[in-house]
Amino acid sequence: MKLSARIAAPAAALVLAGLTATACAPQTSDTSAEGDEKTGTLRVWLFQEVGNKPKEKVVDAAVADFEKSHEGAEVEVEYIPVDTRAQRIKAAFNDPESAPDVIEYGNTDTAGYVKDGGLADVSKEFAAWDEAKDTDPTAKQSVTVGGKVYGAPLFVGVRALYYRTDVFEELGVEPPKSQDELISTAKKIHKEKPDLYGLAVGGAYTYGAMPFIWAHGGELAAETGVTYEAAINGEKARKGIEAYTSLFGDDNCPAAKCAAMGGNATVTAFASGKAAMAIGGDFSHAAVEAGAVKGKYAVVPLPGVEKGSIAPAFAGGNNIGVLKSSSHRTLAVDLMKSLTGKKTQAKMFDAMGFLPTYTDVLDTAAEKEPFVAPFVDTLGAGAKFVPVSPAWGQIDASLVLPTMFQEIVSGRKDVAAASDDAAKKMDAAFAEAG
Repeated sequence: MKLSARIAAPAAALVLAGLTATACAPQTSDTSAEGDEKTGTLRVWLFQEVGNKPKEKVVDAAVADFEKSHEGAEVEVEYIPVDTRAQRIKAAFNDPESAPDVIEYGNTDTAGYVKDGGLADVSKEFAAWDEAKDTDPTAKQSVTVGGKVYGAPLFVGVRALYYRTDVFEELGVEPPKSQDELISTAKKIHKEKPDLYGLAVGGAYTYGAMPFIWAHGGELAAETGVTYEAAINGEKARKGIEAYTSLFGDDNCPAAKCAAMGGNATVTAFASGKAAMAIGGDFSHAAVEAGAVKGKYAVVPLPGVEKGSIAPAFAGGNNIGVLKSSSHRTLAVDLMKSLTGKKTQAKMFDAMGFLPTYTDVLDTAAEKEPFVAPFVDTLGAGAKFVPVSPAWGQIDASLVLPTMFQEIVSGRKDVAAASDDAAKKMDAAFAEAG
């Protein structure tokens, strides 16, 4: 195995919510490769993590297994920065000569990369792969566009409710069982302890807000057959928006401080002891463990509207795909399977804490590490995904939903006006994407 020089890691972890493209590129011309070489060097681009060495060890083992079973094949791995991935990957789509054979990509990038013509359709190979039958349905959805499969899920990430056990015990409150209880508990705690946010929320925390919308029966958009139509301004979605934005104010998380906060900032507030609750991912566990609240917190699923229910969470995560331009298609698909198979995902969980995308491997992980259980329960209750459209990258990068939340919590617009404006921007993106 040949390893290229590692590129410096970005400042933030990449797994906070599924990754979205930050740059647009024209749709590529047909870059399908001719032939299917059975020997030679395969190039792989994977994401550089904060603290990448454990990931490298797992990948090295998977690559070694692959090379051992594929005589004459070598693998060259390069770890690329997350913040420049969109430009590099789309440039590779347009220049097959410099393109890798296999890439890691954020699961919200799937539809855009398919439209760009960069990813190979591996539907037949995926369907014939014995391990694939145990893939979590939501994870499989993240590699599926138009009924065709364009890769294999590598890991999944969902969010749940972190809360301070010491604060709850001191005030005699119980973990909330419904969304109304969540809101009232947050405000009760802040009233009793004004130095703490009851529940840390962020106006720029799109993936933390989505469960409120979904729990009320709302949707981001509705599929119309060939494209999507915004549904963020629907009656049920507006109820969810109202519930989330009600948490911004002097009685919980002041808008002046919290309107600009994203997911990282809310988790940091909790980890540093400035919040009694926060909506964080399984991937937030290490950061919380390293913070001031170590030993003084627990995690439960984020409650839904009905008492005892679980709010649908966004299923983030990353996938591994084969480029259409690869001249080693068969080898590349086999390498994709090696990098995303059950053995590798189990090792990746142990090394990085990334949740496996296979239901049986996920159950084993929960038995091994109790902290995983609330996230497994959340997945089991029915996680959701963003619209599988190339428009989503533009919608996310343009901060359409954060702008909506911030307009509401600042008082510039009411929920109806702000959601109508957001819907218009989303529809324009959907129309442009086709």
